[in-house]
Amino acid sequence: MVSPPSALAQVSGDQVSDDVIKIGVLTDMNGPASTPTGLGSVTAAQMAVDDFGGKVLGKPISVIVGDHQLKPDIGAGIARRWYDVDQVDLIVDVPVSAVGLAVQNIANEKKKLFITHSTGTADFHGKFCSPYAMQWVFDTRALAVGTAKAVVKRGGDSWFFITDDYAFGHSLERDASTVITKNGGKVLGSVRPPLATPDLSSFVLQAQASKAKIIGIAAGPPNNMNEIKTAAEFGVFKGGQQMAALLALITDIHSLGLPAAQGLLLTTSFYWDMDDKTREWSKRYFAKMNRMPTMWQAGVYSSVMYYLNAIKETATDEPLKVATKMREKPIEDFFARNGRLREDNLMVHDLMLVEVKKPEESKYPWDYYKILAKISGEDAFGPPDPACPLIKK
Repeated sequence: MVSPPSALAQVSGDQVSDDVIKIGVLTDMNGPASTPTGLGSVTAAQMAVDDFGGKVLGKPISVIVGDHQLKPDIGAGIARRWYDVDQVDLIVDVPVSAVGLAVQNIANEKKKLFITHSTGTADFHGKFCSPYAMQWVFDTRALAVGTAKAVVKRGGDSWFFITDDYAFGHSLERDASTVITKNGGKVLGSVRPPLATPDLSSFVLQAQASKAKIIGIAAGPPNNMNEIKTAAEFGVFKGGQQMAALLALITDIHSLGLPAAQGLLLTTSFYWDMDDKTREWSKRYFAKMNRMPTMWQAGVYSSVMYYLNAIKETATDEPLKVATKMREKPIEDFFARNGRLREDNLMVHDLMLVEVKKPEESKYPWDYYKILAKISGEDAFGPPDPACPLIKK
C-alpha cells in the first residue's frame, strides 16, 4: 500500500533530531551493582531495539554504554556529555539513588529524557519529580510498604529491623514501620549497622533475641546478603523466625544459594517464572547472559519498547511529546501487569510478595520463588506525593 504524500513528508521530515535515535545505558559495569544491572541492562536494551526492528520512523536506533562506577559526579559528567555532544535521546538504568538524582538534574537542565530502573528513592517522583524523568520498576516505598502490608496480613505482626545506617535504610525502615503499626502489628526495635560492616553477627543475634516473628532487612548490598547468610548460620529460620528483605533481587538469591536464603520473604516487580510471557522473554535473555534477569533488567526492555513505540506513534522524538504519549495508555507487557505511567512519571504496576523456596522444593535451575500474594500497584506505590510540582493541585 502506498502512503499518501503527506504521511511520507511527515515521517521523512526533521521529526527525528540528528537522524538517529540514540539510547545510552548508564550503569555499573564492574562494581557491586553490575550483576543486577550492568551488562544485563545493556543486553535488555539491545534486545528491545532488535525486536523493534532496529529503526523507527525510518531512522536507525543505536545503544551506547557508560560506566558511572556508582559515583554521582562521574554519572552526571557522562550524562552531560551524552546529551550535549553525543546527542543521546534517552538515558536508561542508572543504579543507586545518589547517581540517579544527579543524572535527573542533568536531564532537567538539558530537557532530555531519562528513565531509571534501579534508582529507588521515592523523592525521584516526589519533591524532585520532573517532566523529563521516569521511574519504571520500583521505589523504596513500594517495596517496604508492599512487603510489610502483605506480611502483616499473613500473620507476621511483630518485627525487628536490621537497618543500614544511611538514608536508604532509614527510609525503608520508616515506611515499613508506618504500615506495620497501621495494620495492627508491632515494631519491637531495630539495630543499625554501618554500610559494608564486615561482621554482622552481633546485629543478627540482637534481632534473633528479640523473638520478633519477622526480622526486616532494611538494607541493600552487601549488608543485606551478609545478614541473611549470617542468620542462616545462626539457625534463625530453623528457630521459626522469618526474614523479610525490603530489597533483594533474584541474582542475590542465586549467589546466596537456597540453603541460606530459604524462607526469605521479599517483594519483586518481576519474576521470570511467573507465567508463559515472562518465561518466553527470560529464556531469550538467558540464552545471551547465562542467567535469569532481575526486575531492573526486565524493566529496561519494557521501557525502551514503550519509548520506541511512542516515537513511532507521535512521529517525532521531541521529549515531552514522547513522554505524553507514554502516559496515554495502559502498560501491559511481559514485565508489567496493570501498569500505567502516572502524571508524576512513576510507572505504577502490580508487585508480588514471594518466598524463597527450600532446596528440595526447587525443581530446575533458577526455580527460586513461591508467589504468595499479588500486591496491587495502587496499594504498593500509594497516591502521588503532593510535593511533586507536576501533580495538579
